[in-house]
Amino acid sequence: MFDEPNRLASLVAAQDQAAALFAAAQGAGLLRAGVSESQLSQEIHDLAAAQFGVTTHWHRKVVRAGANTVATFYESPPETVLGEDDLVFVDLGPVFGTWEADYGRTFVLGCDPEKLRLAADLDAVWEALAALWRGRPDITGAELYAAAHRAAEGRGWRFAGQIAGHLVGEFPHTDLPGERNVSLIAPVNDAPMSDKDADGRVRYWILEVHLASPDGAWGGFCEALLR
Repeated sequence: MFDEPNRLASLVAAQDQAAALFAAAQGAGLLRAGVSESQLSQEIHDLAAAQFGVTTHWHRKVVRAGANTVATFYESPPETVLGEDDLVFVDLGPVFGTWEADYGRTFVLGCDPEKLRLAADLDAVWEALAALWRGRPDITGAELYAAAHRAAEGRGWRFAGQIAGHLVGEFPHTDLPGERNVSLIAPVNDAPMSDKDADGRVRYWILEVHLASPDGAWGGFCEALLR
């Protein structure tokens, strides 16, 4: 018998630590105009090591600003510098002990009303999709991905992600049993997200929301553990 309450509690604790890291970075004034994406990434990395003891990240650190906020995780756009009125998102995968976190947030440096609206809508869309998942535990990855597009368009944005999430777990979760397709919230996954993994364990999911402006000029991103 697997100790599922402890597995979930460990993932929640890892995410809480990641959220605290984001708050520390913001409190330290790291998110500011004039810094390059790579410099900000390094500063957050140094803060994670110094204050949280993080030495391992299960995926590369992603900091995107300006026009780069519409690029997906899989792209590598030319580096930019954060502007006075920019949106910037940070996507980190720190490992706390043996447990992965995958946490992403968007920050608005200025006071542009549309950018502030997008930042608020990221959370609203995430919560709507999470509620759908909670109410329909047999929903497939493909169905939740399609719902993400509808939710984005319903608020005047377009969904910019190639996926809307993925599995998370003990580090490295990429070694967990099962085919890659069933580890994604994406059109390729027609299996219920509530299915157990090949070892009979509960699968835990990260839900991602990546929104872009209708003209594709800028966007924002958030992600967190579904529970």
